[in-house]
Amino acid sequence: MELVLAILIGGAFGATLDRIGASNPTWIGKMLNLTNLHLMKTILLAIGVGSSLMFGGQMMGLVDVGHMSVKASYVGVFVGGMLLGVGWAASGYCPGTGLVAAATGRRDALVYIAGGLFGAAAYMAAYPAIKATGLLNDLYGGKVTLGSIPNAAYDGVMTIQGDLLGIVLGMIFIIVAFMLPDRIKPITRPADADSIAAQ
Repeated sequence: MELVLAILIGGAFGATLDRIGASNPTWIGKMLNLTNLHLMKTILLAIGVGSSLMFGGQMMGLVDVGHMSVKASYVGVFVGGMLLGVGWAASGYCPGTGLVAAATGRRDALVYIAGGLFGAAAYMAAYPAIKATGLLNDLYGGKVTLGSIPNAAYDGVMTIQGDLLGIVLGMIFIIVAFMLPDRIKPITRPADADSIAAQ
């Protein structure tokens, strides 16, 4: 039953990603060059709502803190995040949206997935050398959260209650999503396009 539920939720999530345009590299490009922020607003809204519901549920006892999974922080995470960002900007895909795009029949997404698998294999092969650099050493004691959460196995960097902080940050994301304009940079057209439009 858990496998069936995972397939159903994964399918619904993938369909949602495709519906909002996250599987289209053109939309990703427009978001990253700030000429169309529809997708960014959707992402911020989803993070805000998810954060508010999860941490609100924890405060009310509806969500078990034991299900929280916190990854250790280390320099390699930040380096990897920057590499992911560069790859996302260059290809128009991140791992999840690349799979969704492939499921819709986009051939360029298949090339992206192949590159991702090759990169993962290269990382595995180079892992001992990367680990020796110290990039994978824990920071701040390893698994920590921004705020402290009662009955959790993780320390908080700040003394503020983590659930409350999660709700506040979630609400900020929601407010920002609604306050963002549709675009920050104007859409520029070639001069000849303006002359054609004037005729």
